[in-house]
Amino acid sequence: MSLVSLIKGKRGASGFGYASTAAQVTEGIDLRGKNVLVTGINSGIGAESARVLAERGARILGAARTTDKAAEALAKLEGAIPLACELAEPSSVLACVDEIRRRDLELDVILCNAGIMMLPTREIAHGHEKQFLTNHLGHFLLVTGLLDRLRSDARVVVVSSEAHRWASRIRMDDISFANGYAAPEAYGQSKLANILFARGLARRFEGTARTANACHPGVISTNLGRHMGTFVKFMMPIASVIAFKSIPQGAATQCFLAAHPSVAGTSGKYFSDCNEAKSSHAAREDVSVEDLWRLSASFADQHGATLRG
Repeated sequence: MSLVSLIKGKRGASGFGYASTAAQVTEGIDLRGKNVLVTGINSGIGAESARVLAERGARILGAARTTDKAAEALAKLEGAIPLACELAEPSSVLACVDEIRRRDLELDVILCNAGIMMLPTREIAHGHEKQFLTNHLGHFLLVTGLLDRLRSDARVVVVSSEAHRWASRIRMDDISFANGYAAPEAYGQSKLANILFARGLARRFEGTARTANACHPGVISTNLGRHMGTFVKFMMPIASVIAFKSIPQGAATQCFLAAHPSVAGTSGKYFSDCNEAKSSHAAREDVSVEDLWRLSASFADQHGATLRG
């Protein structure tokens, strides 16, 4: 048996593993009456997660860069609500928050799925490197603006990546890489921030049944990697060993965390292949959790956002 076959066939304590699909990990789960907010709804694992969770009965609130894109992606999902949420534009994120609040909706799951990857050159928007802005700060504004709309046992799932290991720390002294930009480190920092954000939420959920976890979806061939040409040498060793996951497989871990009863009491953890995994040392540093939270809260304050809950 080949190494690839062994990896793909391996299952962990959860009963699921590398090759499990979103449909398999949610089989038999009844999500009727649940409201699930998914960012990055219009393609890839965001679209697949929405489709599968809707099949289990959830009402999907689907966010994309424009309402039209969200509506097109959700056209086949009964009762779904399209939302505009351009994560790199604070005003758009806050308008999305206001729209959900205007509808007086309570949320059972927020799935922070959207992201951008490996920008070949440094891009700055609203004072921040764009991957950090989109992948972390945008989701921070969205989630913290809706904390008081979360039901008592709600789950927040933040999609990170094994690429978080490409950053040795959050560069608090040069958060936007003014003193030298490296695409892998910048992307890695945004993914490291995703894990630290989930841990920060988990701390604030202590004493409640709410949970927050981060996950690595796997190496998946989607349009997220459209800039990978500048850094393909970093991905080739991974791809050559484990190959790419399919989109249904890539959506599995986030759907597992969003819906499976076995993780109802699990919070502040990092998951890969539908099982708890060990993140980097930097992702486990407690001081970084609060340093990042303060920086993010300051950004929210600058844009007139309200941290609720």
